[in-house]
Amino acid sequence: MNLNQIFTNQRTGNNPHTIASRTDFQRDFDRIIFSAAFRRLQNKTQVFPLPGSVFVHNRLTHSLEVSSVGRSLGSIIGEFISESFKSDLTEDSKNFYLHNLGNVIAAACLCHDVGNPAFGHSGEDAIASYFERNERDLKPKFSEKEWADLVNFEGNANAIRVLAHQQQGKDEGGIQLTLTTLASIAKYPCEAIARQKGIIHRKKFGFFQNEKETFLEIAERTNLICESHEPHIFKRHPFVWLVEAADDICYNIIDMEDAHRLGIVSTADCENLFFELIKSENPDTKRVKEKLTSISNDNERISYLRAKVINALINKSIETYKDNFETILQGNLDKALLDIFKSNNKTLQDIESFSIEKIYNHKAVVEIENAGYNVMYELLDHFIPSVLKSKDERKSYDKMALKLLPNQFLYENGTEYQKVLGVIDFVSGMTDNYATDLYRKIKGIDIGMTM
Repeated sequence: MNLNQIFTNQRTGNNPHTIASRTDFQRDFDRIIFSAAFRRLQNKTQVFPLPGSVFVHNRLTHSLEVSSVGRSLGSIIGEFISESFKSDLTEDSKNFYLHNLGNVIAAACLCHDVGNPAFGHSGEDAIASYFERNERDLKPKFSEKEWADLVNFEGNANAIRVLAHQQQGKDEGGIQLTLTTLASIAKYPCEAIARQKGIIHRKKFGFFQNEKETFLEIAERTNLICESHEPHIFKRHPFVWLVEAADDICYNIIDMEDAHRLGIVSTADCENLFFELIKSENPDTKRVKEKLTSISNDNERISYLRAKVINALINKSIETYKDNFETILQGNLDKALLDIFKSNNKTLQDIESFSIEKIYNHKAVVEIENAGYNVMYELLDHFIPSVLKSKDERKSYDKMALKLLPNQFLYENGTEYQKVLGVIDFVSGMTDNYATDLYRKIKGIDIGMTM
């Protein structure tokens, strides 16, 4: 890949470039911050049920922290590229890598989860399984590729739709981000029909059929390496690895800190795992030990160690990215940056195993996943059968159901695929509380007027 040709300030919606005090990539960050999709993340589950007496992370606070880590990664790698490849770069490119790569990665990290539905991964599972469980009635209504989108519903692909799709009555191009920022969140740049486990850029998929043309424009303007035209498969953009690393660093470590605050993980277990990870990368832990002796509050001790661990993982990710840079540019790296490190670091492996056993399988987490699955499934079942009927076929209960769908999600003149995507847009965009509240109302559990 040519480092001069993998970024652009072109936006979705074909808006002309404007002169402003902020760069185009700083404007991306600001547009995401002020978007409704980002704001709704404040009431979407990260891991633990919301709300509670202890403030744990939700999707919004997680995204803000990932963005902070991503900005550091992008800024340092930008300096590396501008210095190491200065003879190959144009002046515009040098300026971009030196001053704006950090902004791109920060913006991409900020919006990497906007396509995720309520209730964590169980929300994704509920949407996909709704179509699987109703295959006999629904599959004949869609093309093979459209059906693959629905039965494999994926938050990463939905993020591209949320950010770039023109809803009914709204402006073209969604929130109109640069194609560079959008390329940076495309972890799986392929169609759903091309999914293949064991291949990092095809483990899931990156765009719905409805957004295919938008994604092809992203690929063309950022010069993604094309692996196949039918089905469409691309190699990852080089910036994706930094966004993924920032996310991996945060959720691996922050989930442990949240579990400690909730009393799920003991102070001793959390402290020992964090300390050992710091020690594995820097055997000289004298200053860390001295600092810990001055902190008696358990939460503060864990917070201090968490900060040291994140710093160590940032440094390791930067080192790994640099070591594999040529392979990344060729599109041939086959393992995430943190996974490369994890394969040689027993402590990080222990943290992962400990998290699976003690955190992700904890009763409270399993309960919210089960509840969330049922809520999301039932909401889809309330709307999709009605929206797929022609206006002449709809009974009074169908019409009443569709009155609950806001106009921007109704595509009455669209295909059946587009009508269903409209319902998915509505349901997947809901917060945990709103989805639960609407579910209780349509099921008759709560009856009465609320605004």
